[in-house]
Order: sequence, then structure tokens, then C-alpha cells
Amino acid sequence: MQDYRQIFLKYIGQTSPEPMMLDITGAEGVFLHGPAGEKYIDLISGVSVSNTGHRHPRVVRAIKDQADDYLHLMVYGEFIESPQVRYAEKICSLLPPGLDTCFFVNSGSEAVEGAMKLAKRFTGRTKIVSFNNAYHGSTHGALSIQGSEQYKNAFRPLLPDVWQIGFNDFSSLGTIDSATACVIVEPVQAEAGVIYPVPGFLRELRRKCTASGALLVFDEVQTGFGRTGSIFACEKFGVTPDIIVLAKALGGGLPLGAFISSYGIMSTLSHHPVLGHITTFGGHPLCCAAGLAALEVILEEDLAGKAKTKSDLFRQLLVHPAIKEIRGDGLLMAAELNDPYLAAKAVKNAPRSGIILDYFLFCDSAFRIAPPLVINEDEIRLACERINNLLELVSGK
Repeated sequence: MQDYRQIFLKYIGQTSPEPMMLDITGAEGVFLHGPAGEKYIDLISGVSVSNTGHRHPRVVRAIKDQADDYLHLMVYGEFIESPQVRYAEKICSLLPPGLDTCFFVNSGSEAVEGAMKLAKRFTGRTKIVSFNNAYHGSTHGALSIQGSEQYKNAFRPLLPDVWQIGFNDFSSLGTIDSATACVIVEPVQAEAGVIYPVPGFLRELRRKCTASGALLVFDEVQTGFGRTGSIFACEKFGVTPDIIVLAKALGGGLPLGAFISSYGIMSTLSHHPVLGHITTFGGHPLCCAAGLAALEVILEEDLAGKAKTKSDLFRQLLVHPAIKEIRGDGLLMAAELNDPYLAAKAVKNAPRSGIILDYFLFCDSAFRIAPPLVINEDEIRLACERINNLLELVSGK
């Protein structure tokens, strides 16, 4: 079997000086397979993408069936394509009233860009408010509202009139005023290390946006589709945004994003000017067919409802002196360690223990645990045994 490592380094654009360099030749359920028989438990789901696991039979079948009908036909929004229509109808049926019009794109970053444009177009305002330690993507507009200077400074100038405030800081909500087009927030801050809103914060944020005429945008790219124990986190917290942004698990393992709002708000992108937002491949029929099949699995198997019980089992079994706390409710968790240097060591050495872990962009003292929602009890027990052994190895205890 050909060794692709050197070819990978030569021809593939790199995102860091030290990529993981795992050669994966197959995947099934919660397991990834290497060319020499290696078998890893995937505890990150491609960063909250593979909620129904790898190659779920219903998802694969939906992709094959759609491929027999047609692939790309026309730029998004011109032809009636049943996979888009059926999937949009299903998603909107699960969202609160007022979130009833779906604009499909290709990724989370593009969905964020579309949401920002929509907010500016609808309100006629320019000011955008986001939060410290927030992550919304890496295109120029999405990068502008990211909550870390570390990743932004090398690419300035960025989008003007962006203001950043503190998550869970009620006093900072005064920044939201009559000049604000939108406030964009992750209902659970994922890359900050799975930080939940304190009681009442999202409700007060909603109240402040309503009073000022600003649109409230929920970035549910990581929290959507059962990850936190409900299909969408807005349901979990009882707060309805004006726009919701989706991606990652939206495509069932294929690339897909969306921003969803009311018909009245969304329709402003269709005129003055026409083609207010354009995407060639957004809502690709293969991706929509895969996403709909995956969502049906999540609903029929109650994977969102079962996520809390599975999360509790992780907490019960992950017992090691190196673990300070485990944050998260559902299968988006952060294992905070007593020694901040151990998290990076754990992530780097995890494959040797037969598991895949990941770090957080804005929390270097914790590692991510976000397995496919289909993970079963036996797999959780095996994963926790391997994590505990890994911590024993890297901490020397």
C-alpha cells in the first residue's frame, strides 16, 4: 500500500507545522481504521460533524440513491431540487416559529457570512457585536468577529464596526444599541472549552436585542443536531434567535451549511439588489440527501435524548487525578486538566492509545470529547479506559 505521508506534506496546503499525520483508510461507526490494521475510537466526530457515526447505512444509501438521479444542476436558488426542499421543510419544522426560511450554503463560515449580510441588509445598520473567545469561521468576515486576537492580527484590516463583549457578562450588554445590526453568539461557547451561559444571560441578550432592534444570531454550527442533548441549543435554553446558523452535522458527513430566518427577513436578500447572496454549490443535492437521512436517524433513534445519559457515563468513568472537571451537558464535553500542559500531550499521544482527541482553540488546559452520538455503552467504557490510561502515561501518575 502506498505511503502518502511525504506526498501529503508536499502537495496539500498545511494548517499547522505539526499535522496529526494519521493515515486513515476506512471508517465505520465510531471507529477509524489505518492501513496496517490500526483502529481508533473517534472521540471528536470530525469536530461535531459525524453525529450519526461514519458511513451510517441510511446516509450512504441516501447518497447513492441521489447520485442515481442527479448531481449539480444549477446555481443555488434557481431550480426546484427536491433534496433541498424536503430537507429545508424538515429542519424548519423542528425550529421555533419564525425560523421558517432556509438558505443553504457550503460551510459554517459561509453561513456566518450570509447571516451578517442578511442582518445588515434587513436593518440598514453596520455594527456587529460578538463575544470574546468565540469562533465563527476563518473567512474574512467570520474572522473579523472571532473572539481571539491571536488568529486575527496577521490578516488585518478586517471588517470594520465590530465590537466584542464578554460572554456571561451582563454589564457588557449595554454595547448593544440602535446602531447594532446583529449580535452573534454561540449558545454554548465550544472553542472556549465548552462554556455554558449562566442562568438568564441568553434571555437578557434576547431582550436587549429586541429592545434595540438588533437581530440575534445563534451560531449552532457545533451545538446543532443533538450534540448538547436537544436537537438545537435554542430549544434547550428556551431562547429564539432571529437567525440561526448551521453546518458541520447538517450535511450528515458531507459539506453543507445554512442560515435560517423568517420569510420576511430572508426575502430582503432577493431584491435591491437581486442576488443579495449567491452560492454555486450551496445546498448540493447529495449533501441535502445525506443530511436529511442523518437527521431522520437522529430523530428516530432519539440520539439527542440519549446524549445526556451517555455524557453521564463518561463522567462516571473518567476518574483520574489529572482531571480537574468535565464541562458540558450532552456529547460536547471539555476535560479540564489540573496541569495545563497535559492537554496538548494527551491530544498528541492519544492515537498511540487507540483514541482520537482534540484541543480547543481558546482553552489550552482542556481537551475535547465529542464522539458520534451513536456511540454505545461498551464503546464509552472502552474509550474511558483508554483515556484514563493515556492520562496515566502523559502525567506520569
